[in-house]
Amino acid sequence: MGEIRLPRHMFLWCLSAIYMFAFASLYVQIPGLYGNEGVLPARWQLRVSGKSVVEQLKDSPTLLWFGPRLGLDTQQCMELLSLTGALLSLMTLALPVLRDCRVFLVLWILYLSLYQVGQVFLYFQWDNLLLETGFLAILIAPMKMPWSTKERLHDNVTFWLARWLLFRLMFASGVVKLTSRCPTWWGLTALTYHYETQCIPTPLAWFAHQLPVWFQKLSVVGTFVIEIAVPFMFFSPIRRHRLVAFYMQVLIQVFIILSGNYNFFNILTITLCMSLLDDQHVNFWLRRYMPKTESTSLQTLCSWLAVVLEIGTYAVLGYWSVRYFDLQVDWENKSVSSRTGEAFDFVLFSSLVVHIWIGVLSLTWEVISAMFKCACVRGVLWRLWNTIQWAVMAAATVSMFAISLVSKLPVSIEFMYKPGNVSAAPPVVAPHQPRLDWQMWFAALGPHTQSPWFSSLLHRLLQGKRDVIRLIQTDESQYPFSKQPPAYLRAHRYKYWFSKPKEDGSYPQRWWRRVYVEEFYPMVHLGDSYLEQMLDQHGLKVRNKSAVESESVIKLGHILNVDNLRGEQTDLKSICRVF
Repeated sequence: MGEIRLPRHMFLWCLSAIYMFAFASLYVQIPGLYGNEGVLPARWQLRVSGKSVVEQLKDSPTLLWFGPRLGLDTQQCMELLSLTGALLSLMTLALPVLRDCRVFLVLWILYLSLYQVGQVFLYFQWDNLLLETGFLAILIAPMKMPWSTKERLHDNVTFWLARWLLFRLMFASGVVKLTSRCPTWWGLTALTYHYETQCIPTPLAWFAHQLPVWFQKLSVVGTFVIEIAVPFMFFSPIRRHRLVAFYMQVLIQVFIILSGNYNFFNILTITLCMSLLDDQHVNFWLRRYMPKTESTSLQTLCSWLAVVLEIGTYAVLGYWSVRYFDLQVDWENKSVSSRTGEAFDFVLFSSLVVHIWIGVLSLTWEVISAMFKCACVRGVLWRLWNTIQWAVMAAATVSMFAISLVSKLPVSIEFMYKPGNVSAAPPVVAPHQPRLDWQMWFAALGPHTQSPWFSSLLHRLLQGKRDVIRLIQTDESQYPFSKQPPAYLRAHRYKYWFSKPKEDGSYPQRWWRRVYVEEFYPMVHLGDSYLEQMLDQHGLKVRNKSAVESESVIKLGHILNVDNLRGEQTDLKSICRVF
């Protein structure tokens, strides 16, 4: 990776703009969402308990606890924090001197404070992504001191974290579409539904919806290639690989922006893409051409080898796309057919292992390269100062990388009886009645608040209670979290139908087909304020606090996806998240 001073400046500038949009957008909605007469009054999340400020901050880290000491109620304090964040980010946007790690720390604390009481209206993926990106910006941004220099030899190490986050975001976005076993993604027909079923489509979405089916299917293929295969090019030692990956990622984000209103999500993703650039390419955009130097015979040979590797990489991508998506062109009817092959299961499993080792090797290279740069600094004191900075930042980067490895991709948690795995045949269990499976069927007929027991089910699964787990799987080897319970759970509702025989009269490989409907239960964890509120509300709270705390040491992060039967079916899946 070459010099990244300009891409780093662009990254921090864009993040300042995103913070400004996020704070300003939330500010105008606070009275209606979180005011005393709003939809979900935030004061409910900050009940006076007689605890000290330190204990309150441990329970829920938010600056809103200081509101009463300033004579402000919760709504006024939220508005003050939002307005402060919007103005500070605007100043950071306009004044380069404010793009300092301490300023980004303040912005991150302000947004985290609002997130803690935001409840379901701040539980979106982009809110979590902004908090994670904002935390990385604290490491990436410089700490401007009178004696500091413009050149920081550890910048490539810390900026690598943004590239790793971008990889995890895009790779997981592609893989989760397939691991969900949704027939529209496996059948490559998802975009024939997407444009008209998204939350807030744009006018261009209407025109995109009218495109022919073969084009929509090819677009899904392109999405899978860009989200699953291309991210591995982020860590390629060949510079042009990273640039091609940059433009492909930006391309898909621009298409999403044109067809749907996803607030700052896509802009934030493009901001993370800045980690794939270097000063040379940014100077090319600015028409600042660097003077060319004469290359040696060895450099010429290496450049030719790089070209061969580039061509080979693109050839492999093309072959991979044709083979695993079974692309076939019908020249007579002027159409293209495609489908997702079953071999994709093996490809996904293999890629999960490969991506970890690629991350390890890439980060090791960046850390060692920065170490050698520090060793070459002239002057004992300057060399020592740069080495100390390198050691601190390298340790922080390795720690963040290690934490991110806790995150795994979706793992099914299959019930023994109710439909879930679309390939599993319906069982015959009468006269036995699996009562939990039956109640899952009824739960899907309405919101989870009409099924108070569901909150208790999630609570017991988070605690890893064996008796409850055996209601889902008597064979604990079939339960993915038999050794350690999941840390984060949420529930999704799906609609299920029986599959149909093939045109030739043969039986299909899957018994079921399903479509995602909506989120059934928001993401929760042990001690989560929303989960605690639901348990309290229905008298299901365990009073023995010490017993609960003894069960609450959890290392793996997972999200529980639940769908329900009646045409709306529950299928337990977990997707790890890193915070």
